Amino acid sequence: MIELEGVPELIDPVMVAAFEGWNDAGDAASTAVAHLEREWKGEVFAALDAEDYYDFQVNRPTVWMDAGVRKITWPTTRLSVVRVGGDKPRDLVLVRGIEPSMRWRSFCNELLGFAHELGVELVVILGALLGDTPHTRPVPISGTTSDADLARRMDLEETKYEGPTGIVGVLQEACTHAGVPAVSLWAAVPHYVSQPPNPKATLALLNRLEDLIDVRIPLGELAEDARAWQVGVDQLAAEDSEVAEYVQTLEEARDTAELPEASGEAIAREFERYLRRRDGGTGPSLPGERTRPPKPPKATTDDDESSED
Repeated sequence: MIELEGVPELIDPVMVAAFEGWNDAGDAASTAVAHLEREWKGEVFAALDAEDYYDFQVNRPTVWMDAGVRKITWPTTRLSVVRVGGDKPRDLVLVRGIEPSMRWRSFCNELLGFAHELGVELVVILGALLGDTPHTRPVPISGTTSDADLARRMDLEETKYEGPTGIVGVLQEACTHAGVPAVSLWAAVPHYVSQPPNPKATLALLNRLEDLIDVRIPLGELAEDARAWQVGVDQLAAEDSEVAEYVQTLEEARDTAELPEASGEAIAREFERYLRRRDGGTGPSLPGERTRPPKPPKATTDDDESSED
């Protein structure tokens, strides 16, 4: 039985999760949740028992010094709670860890136990994958769900993916079977520059999350980091004529695939975000009603992986 004596009653809680490993190209997803923890000063209230889910020869513990005393940090998954202020305050339950090595069903059931006890209304799982996308264009973000009704209400894609999956896909399906609304947001990371960090992909995930759950997320220096990252990759590509030619090919393919109406929707979404940030809150809405952004343009990533979860 899960006991959460130190956690107060939550307001419209949403669980946001990300896991290092196979579902986290460029560390974009796990860095996004880490950013939320840092900006909103989240405090860990629970951690899963590392012995139950991790192979320590795969994910090794680390030893460190604390005031002259040696301590060990074990690989695990931790949960924290942050309260988002404003006219419509709500709480986020942040889940950040490493994709488990074993007992995935028990792992998901334990997370769902926390979600049930905390009254979580929606689970949003962040992921990042490698794709044929140029670093010079906006990062494609695909939002998917297994729930057809939720897909209609939140302007998401109903996933049709078949094939190998990771903990993101398994957790989403576990939520669906448990009757907990669940969504996955995927960022496409250029496969030719896959090494972390990728602040541009992290920023894109946070912007999409902001739209999805209707909260204003403090971005700190992420926008500047994303610009610096792109300049750095531009310089590296310019030094290799083959890479530069390949990037140009990806740009042409991406631009050809962009529909005029999709571009208009992207502009409308960015304008709505600008208005929210200028006004210091959310955009116009009816009393007690949360706004919903226009449907985002469909991501132009690999046909298989981009619609996985």
